[in-house]
Amino acid sequence: MRLTDFWARLAEAFGPAYSASIASDQVLSELGGRTIEQALRAGVETHVVWRAVVAAYPDRVPTRLR
Repeated sequence: MRLTDFWARLAEAFGPAYSASIASDQVLSELGGRTIEQALRAGVETHVVWRAVVAAYPDRVPTRLR
């Protein structure tokens, strides 16, 4: 998954403002206790980060975006 696709999916699932907050503030255990931004900066592949988002927010991410 390209990085632009990742950010588009995140914004579609959570809205532009809330997705930015989630990316910078929410620590996900699936990412080793890092935020989305920290994981991406550390080189974690986007599809791995996206799977962590889906696991952390199963009710917020629409099926078609999974």
